[in-house]
Amino acid sequence: MTGHERLWAELGLDVPLHNRLLESLGADFQAKVESRKNRPRGMAYFDRVIHAAHGDRVAELVKGRAEGRKIVGTFCIYVPEEICLALDLVPLPLCGGTDFSVPYAENIFPRDICPLVKSTLGLAFSKTCPYAPIKSLAVGETTCDAKKKTWEILSERVPFQVMEVPNKKNARTGALWLAEVREFLARMEEVAERTVSADRLKSAIRLMNRKRAALQEFARLRAAERPPISGLDALVVYQGMLNDEPLRFTENLERLNRELESRIAGKVSPFPAGVRRLMVSGCPAVMGNWKIHSIIESCGGAVVADETCTGSRYFENLVDESAGDVDGMVAALAERYLKVDCSCFTPNDERLRSVESMVDRHGIDGVVQYVLQFCHTYNIEAIRVEKTLKAKGIPQIKIETDYSREDSGQITTRIEAFLEKLGSA
Repeated sequence: MTGHERLWAELGLDVPLHNRLLESLGADFQAKVESRKNRPRGMAYFDRVIHAAHGDRVAELVKGRAEGRKIVGTFCIYVPEEICLALDLVPLPLCGGTDFSVPYAENIFPRDICPLVKSTLGLAFSKTCPYAPIKSLAVGETTCDAKKKTWEILSERVPFQVMEVPNKKNARTGALWLAEVREFLARMEEVAERTVSADRLKSAIRLMNRKRAALQEFARLRAAERPPISGLDALVVYQGMLNDEPLRFTENLERLNRELESRIAGKVSPFPAGVRRLMVSGCPAVMGNWKIHSIIESCGGAVVADETCTGSRYFENLVDESAGDVDGMVAALAERYLKVDCSCFTPNDERLRSVESMVDRHGIDGVVQYVLQFCHTYNIEAIRVEKTLKAKGIPQIKIETDYSREDSGQITTRIEAFLEKLGSA
């Protein structure tokens, strides 16, 4: 038994089943991502983040827990990471991106719900999620009906906090959201057994602003006239931003950004000149899910932008750093996080403006609307997104799918036809 296997056994995981999960994920990652040619050297670090997600990262977290640090599991980018960091808590995403675990959730939950929810629950129910046994608290939010009802089930099993995300954006709901963030702060102080200080919260805000600024620069660089990095590699970076230690991630991303600047200057690209530039818009693609990006780029397109929660929504807004007291900083955090334009909002004109802006900034030739099955808000909102894109003369295609490989051939045929429709430069 290896060191990691002993650790997993101590955490109560099903080690043989967990090994099968890692074999499946590792083979998929190698085939779809690591086998690609002309990758930036700096991607070696982000590859390690993916490989370490169930190994070295878990060992690091277990060591931190022994030293008194507590882990807070999250399911959405509405959870204010800065508050956790300021209290020396570790915010960690729990979302699953693999179909391997889905059957274990379907033994309890309905089949016709979001694959992300089923994958996440399946990892826990099958004892293959190494984060489930080490978290002190999980935090959910009310961005979809499947999640809202799932939290009722999970809260019966583990310590749980639910943040109410309003469905409108106005002064009244802004006040409600601020109250939710304040309540979240109070609960995190209970978990940490300390009170947040202004200095620690200011430092955490600056760290996360630095991280998001580096991600904004990365998004700008990957959209160069000759993209210096593939959309698949960009997705790996984005998946790592949710799991990795923030300062370490940021420092490595800043180094990668400098390498991308050199590649742009030297006209080094994984794509031929004239490649069709695509944006993926809609649902997140969390760690373990490289399906859509892989198909698009295998068909000859280039994903140069991601208008998703594992993309621009995570980093497109910074927190105002002007406040000096805790109350002012909490208000600034609430204001920043409420700007995230999830499809749970109605009306969601902010997202339409964001789509338009990204199309213009990144020179997009076509948009792939990526919708996970049973994600009704993104599926219906795709109608308004299509209308917005049509007014700009930008072709789009909607792909509704899950995590399985069964429809990969059909999706490939549709993407090939879409790229043929776009033509060549």
